[in-house]
Amino acid sequence: MSLKAILFDLDGTLTDSGPGIMHCLELALTEMGEPVPPKEILRLFVGPPLTEAFAEHCGMDLPRAEEAIRVYRKHYSAGGLFENTVYPGIPELLETLCGFGLPLYLATSKPEHYARAIMEHFDLAKYFTYIGGALTDGKRREKAEVIAYVLETTGIPADECVMIGDRKYDVEGAASFGIPTLGVTWGYGSKEELLTAGASWIADSTGETAETIRTLMEEKGQKS
Repeated sequence: MSLKAILFDLDGTLTDSGPGIMHCLELALTEMGEPVPPKEILRLFVGPPLTEAFAEHCGMDLPRAEEAIRVYRKHYSAGGLFENTVYPGIPELLETLCGFGLPLYLATSKPEHYARAIMEHFDLAKYFTYIGGALTDGKRREKAEVIAYVLETTGIPADECVMIGDRKYDVEGAASFGIPTLGVTWGYGSKEELLTAGASWIADSTGETAETIRTLMEEKGQKS
């Protein structure tokens, strides 16, 4: 099959959202009277669903985690979502991939309305055919659920896609549908994490990402 579409993660792949996320986590945990973990632990919240992260890193049960998410989102929506920067080379990468004739789709575990606001704020939405994300009611929060939603909504065949992301959740979520992942190392996951999860390729730069996609298209007999 030919390559017809690229699925992108958002946090840690297109933008460095860590500063805003970690700041709002600190505010939320302090407001709730909870201990604030060190920065190296707060970094681990960038990528996975928050319910899972609060349980794993703060020892919270589901009701407490849901309360933490509510308080966190209060601070995040008040401005934390824009404590964020686009990684160098990302606009050029997206321009290049669109030039290859590949439609781009966002599949993020971040709530969809936040994702749309961020993509529009940083002028990245114009490159994307569709922006798909999680729901704030706890439904459609796992990466596999978001990918399923994007595939079903857009009608993209799973066997004609590649996922690009920085964490194991991207690799594992895409693998649920037989979609290979190109893992990028400039975000919040290590090369070891991505390879252990089963990433098919690794890229250390946006230029290397574009070249990997170009080579894949050539291997499939497509012109880039």
